[in-house]
Amino acid sequence: MKIDVHPLSNNPTAAWKEMSQNQKVIKIHVSMPKLKVSPNKARVVCMSDTHSLTSHIKFDVPEGDIFIHAGDFTKCGGLDEVVDFNNWIGGLPHKHKVVIAGNHELSFDHTFTHPLSHSPSDGSRGGSIVDQIPTLGMPRDNIAEAVKMQNIKDCLTNCIYLQDEVVTLYGLKIYGTPWQPEFCKWAFNLPRGEACLQKWDAIPDDTDILVTHTPPIGHGDLCCTGVRAGCVELLSTVQQRVKPKYHIFGHVHEGYGVSSDGKIIYVNASTCDINYLPNNPPIVFDISLPPGANKEF
Repeated sequence: MKIDVHPLSNNPTAAWKEMSQNQKVIKIHVSMPKLKVSPNKARVVCMSDTHSLTSHIKFDVPEGDIFIHAGDFTKCGGLDEVVDFNNWIGGLPHKHKVVIAGNHELSFDHTFTHPLSHSPSDGSRGGSIVDQIPTLGMPRDNIAEAVKMQNIKDCLTNCIYLQDEVVTLYGLKIYGTPWQPEFCKWAFNLPRGEACLQKWDAIPDDTDILVTHTPPIGHGDLCCTGVRAGCVELLSTVQQRVKPKYHIFGHVHEGYGVSSDGKIIYVNASTCDINYLPNNPPIVFDISLPPGANKEF
């Protein structure tokens, strides 16, 4: 099914005002499962936006079969940050750990680590790419050092790193992608509309769990300013073509929580709150395995 760019794609707040007339948004209160997970289900533990603050987390990460982190596990993608995160995730008890990057993982985006091989999208960039992005409170020297890293993803030895890729676990197809509509010109940024849609077009139709860094419009994307930050075309892709059972993301810290449109469950798993404090606990759910699948393999 072909998804078209929404005429209000560049104004997601206005787009949602129009789209919401025909949308359900059901807020779901989620608590930690108290019963042991059944053999025909997998327990999924979700986090996002930990921003190199895992040592400050005051809660225990619940056990489960699959751990998913939806990006922004560092502040700028520095080597020490990535190594620390890899060590932390390696200590978690989950058999499978799936991770995607977010806009803070500059060293994972070839636009920054291999700038000469990427043509500017708007023709306006010249000189050092690092000098042209907001620091977001980070020392510019840290950013400059981070983008010197080559093949940084090789440091993630304790998890499955997905970048526009799918992995099948217990018969469940999980697709991960880091892209998001332009935000402060940091990593994995794309113009709204067609450029984002091209990335969403690569998501397989038979995806069970979709992991993106950005929220879709209307679910977990409302900023404290009252502006919607989600992607219009992502919601259209999710609802009209892919139809996953779960869509997991982060990016908008104040959007933490779970909602549904009546068919798909949307999970904003941002661990850090709006003040960049890691106060939000992981979100946990059990998902039924496909017929014939089991957790032995």
